[in-house]
Amino acid sequence: MKINSIRFITSARIPSQYPKYTFPEFAFTGRSNVGKSSLVNTLLGRKNIAKTGSKPGVTQTINFFCINEKISFADCPGFGYAKVSHDKRIEFIKMIHTYIASRSNLKLLFLLIDIRREPDESEFTIITKALENNINVMILATKCDKVSKIEMHNGISKICTSLKIDKEFVIPTSAKTGLGKNIILSIIQDQL
Repeated sequence: MKINSIRFITSARIPSQYPKYTFPEFAFTGRSNVGKSSLVNTLLGRKNIAKTGSKPGVTQTINFFCINEKISFADCPGFGYAKVSHDKRIEFIKMIHTYIASRSNLKLLFLLIDIRREPDESEFTIITKALENNINVMILATKCDKVSKIEMHNGISKICTSLKIDKEFVIPTSAKTGLGKNIILSIIQDQL
């Protein structure tokens, strides 16, 4: 899939603020500091479309982007250990759950998991919510540039064992090197 045009549409917290278009939508979610916005930027071939920062928790709303005037990306807030209050973290998870349950044009949810850690209850609840709403989930193992090939293989195996899924549902990625970019864009193209 070739990226010809990108437009930031809006930031939203509740369904009434979501864009009204019906373009097929692809969402990116995961814990804070997993590299969601960096990966979105890599996929789009731009450096600063999605806001990134050196501290976790920069994305605190769902940010919508129109790609090629025919598809949409949604960059969701991070959940997990961001240096925000417990109440704020709960708010982010509820925001993501509401989005998954109410966005009828959501075609695929990309759940990002740091290759160096195992999924926990937060990831399980996101996957469960997506599947309850007939949304397919693809796991993106991020930050693969930070580990050796053996560590990457072992990390993917741990993710698969924890989530009880086959390796075909986990794509190793790196926002830094572009690893996985073409595979992800090909999956998005196939969904269209």
